[in-house]
Amino acid sequence: MCTACACGTESAQAEVAAEANAADGRVYSVSGMTCGHCVSSVSGEIGKIDGVTGVAVDLPAGAVTVSGAGFTDEEIRAAVEQAGYQLASRS
Repeated sequence: MCTACACGTESAQAEVAAEANAADGRVYSVSGMTCGHCVSSVSGEIGKIDGVTGVAVDLPAGAVTVSGAGFTDEEIRAAVEQAGYQLASRS
């Protein structure tokens, strides 16, 4: 079950919020994402940051790849927390 929104989703598939890949961006580990609503919330908040040009979420891995320039890890952390999740680490 989704721990953030209690939407009842028990199985999740990878969803991509925007085009980005590890070669072009920074990869962050985010804990607590379990469903499409989680993906939407996290990618939406990160996408609001100036300089972010793409957000891709690998739901099963709990990984978020952010592409662009001019943003900081702290901005990403704040956006993830605003969405209701925890930034676990950056790869």
